[in-house]
Amino acid sequence: MNYSIEKPDQVFLNHTPADVCIVDVRTTAEVKAKFLPSAVHIPLQTFSVNTLQQAINEQKPEKIFLLCHSGRRAEMAAKQLEGQIPSSIVVIEGGIQAIEKMNPNWVVTQGKTVSIERQVRIAAGTLVLSGVLAGLFVHSAWFALSGFVGAGLMFSGITDSCAMGLILAKMPWNK
Repeated sequence: MNYSIEKPDQVFLNHTPADVCIVDVRTTAEVKAKFLPSAVHIPLQTFSVNTLQQAINEQKPEKIFLLCHSGRRAEMAAKQLEGQIPSSIVVIEGGIQAIEKMNPNWVVTQGKTVSIERQVRIAAGTLVLSGVLAGLFVHSAWFALSGFVGAGLMFSGITDSCAMGLILAKMPWNK
């Protein structure tokens, strides 16, 4: 691991968000609902070394701070950058939630949006319920749909990655 993870109180010990280079890797819908005004937005699904370099232009920050909802997607972005840029990479632990808890005045809230995590739970629940109902009323083979979704949820929990979340992040309502 060539990146570090720091709590917001350490990141902003002597600085405000406007003083440091923060890259937000959440979806556009999430950023529209709640954001740090000084952060550069590059959704994880389009994140790469090239998009990062284009976004920060000619800045040559000593450290680049990665931000997401809670920290997981920022770590995924940090892994993409390992050894490819001269700046130090720091993942902000706890994401925008932790920053908002630390200093609510720094975070701008514009409205409600359904987070990717909630969208995954809604979609998974809908698929499981549909599989059970179709299994009862149409054909017992439909129970396999519920089993498949359950297996996917187990895999997601074990690996801490979520294919359904990545697919949902690409949907038009999350752009």
